[in-house]
Amino acid sequence: MYQFSGKLKTFSVALIIIGLVGTIFSFYNGSQKTIEDAKHVITASHATGHGAGHEDAMLHSEEKSKIEHSNNTNEHGDETAHAEEIISDSHAPKVAEEGAVDAHSATDVQEHEAHVLHQLQNRPWSAFYVALFFSLGITLLVLAFYAIQRVAQVGWSIVILRVMEAITANLLPVSIIMIVVLVASVLHMNHLFPWMAEGTVDPTSDNYDAIVDGKSWWMNSTGFILRSVFYLIAWNAYRFFIRKGSIKEDTADDGNKTYKKNFNGSVIFLFIFMITESMMSWDWIMGLDPHWFSTLFGWYVLATLLVSALTVIAFFTIYLRSQGAIPGINDSHIHDLAKFMFGFSVFWTYLWFSQFMLIWYADIPEETTYFVARFTEYKLPFLGMVVMNFVFPILLLLNSDYKSKPWFVVIGGVVILAGHYIDVFIMVMPSTVGAQWFFGIPEISALCFFIGLLIYTTLNAFSKANAIPKGNPFLEESEHFHYYNIEHTGEGSANH
Repeated sequence: MYQFSGKLKTFSVALIIIGLVGTIFSFYNGSQKTIEDAKHVITASHATGHGAGHEDAMLHSEEKSKIEHSNNTNEHGDETAHAEEIISDSHAPKVAEEGAVDAHSATDVQEHEAHVLHQLQNRPWSAFYVALFFSLGITLLVLAFYAIQRVAQVGWSIVILRVMEAITANLLPVSIIMIVVLVASVLHMNHLFPWMAEGTVDPTSDNYDAIVDGKSWWMNSTGFILRSVFYLIAWNAYRFFIRKGSIKEDTADDGNKTYKKNFNGSVIFLFIFMITESMMSWDWIMGLDPHWFSTLFGWYVLATLLVSALTVIAFFTIYLRSQGAIPGINDSHIHDLAKFMFGFSVFWTYLWFSQFMLIWYADIPEETTYFVARFTEYKLPFLGMVVMNFVFPILLLLNSDYKSKPWFVVIGGVVILAGHYIDVFIMVMPSTVGAQWFFGIPEISALCFFIGLLIYTTLNAFSKANAIPKGNPFLEESEHFHYYNIEHTGEGSANH
């Protein structure tokens, strides 16, 4: 049985402590932000031109939407004059900058300053939320991939089932943290979800938002929390059930009844998972942009998290194999994990392009606004992560021989994980902090905390059970799994 070494345990705990201290400092620093800090940021952005592109693009999008609306509703035919009037009104802040300040523009300036202040205060929350969602999503998709192995009754992956089970031990602590963050949002301790602001569904309020009001049957605090609790309880319930059942398989002498029970439980879980994963994506990520929608978004988030989950499985498998903790692991198992990493990197790219291309081609304002924000203030990470998540894996893992070399898989995996962290970063940050983003103490601290937590929970759980599921009926097939092309024919056929 694997022994969790003292050095590695100390390292993981140190990461957790460093991340916790940095996160506390970030939250304290964020709470000290004032309206004067917001004014300073606005002045600096105007002086350097930073952020102007984003503001102009968003203004153009709003103007275009208003003009189209005026063209559709003006019954007197004076469409051009009405559109020009709208454009003139929308440029009131620019006139105010030139000295023609009126009461309306002054109010706009105050609202803009308050908005920037909220963005500054949001940054530690957003940085923590990105790392939290990424960690929770990876753990969840490891659990889903594990369930798929059981339902498909595959033979190759049996020797690494306990590695997957160990990784999913991270699900409970990150679920608790997620609930705390979501409750804090509902209690208005942060401004992550704009639809939760006071008055958004009150027609008499200055903050009234007709679009949010139209979606209030779904976007309401009570339903949001109840759904979130249901997701987390359902996922954790399956993890508890399957872990207990898996260990029982080792000693059960019941004619595979325990194995069949675990199979049936996995089928039920996958059915629930496919529904709750999409709903979770709508609530926890798309809810940050309540005006925007994409029918492909649930699949896109799934692809991002699945590639990352497969990479984490590969990392822990390679490490534990190097420690001699998993007898029966050979290069063919590493090859298959790398093949999944490669394949789902291509799948992610297909979904990314499908979503982007259709929205870009249709050019509908309420859809394009999502990408306008990311192309103006996040152009480098937005385009860079496409290279990291597609081009790099293609070049590194396309060759079959490279897939069986652990150090090649690790290099590719590091880039893939970094690229998909940036992907989640870009899903969250433009909606919560706008142009006030940076990669510093809040982001690094949150990453350290959740990396340390993942290492500790995984290796601690792996040390609590036999490394090999001896009671699984497909174990022998897995131990003799081999791809001929690695050493012999080059044809890629498998011996099952």
